[in-house]
Amino acid sequence: MTGGGMMKYLSPKVRLQATEIQSLAFWGAAAGAGAIYLIQPFNWIRKTFFEKELDEGK
Repeated sequence: MTGGGMMKYLSPKVRLQATEIQSLAFWGAAAGAGAIYLIQPFNWIRKTFFEKELDEGK
């Protein structure tokens, strides 16, 4: 039985709607980006993206 076949047994209030899936994807991406920013391994993001711009200006 496929996933679509099981959806017909759920009531309409329980089924996931397209906007709920979109918001889950958005918040998942936001949480992932926030986690990467907070846990920067050895300040890799800062060294890779921001310090190069400062060095090029000199």
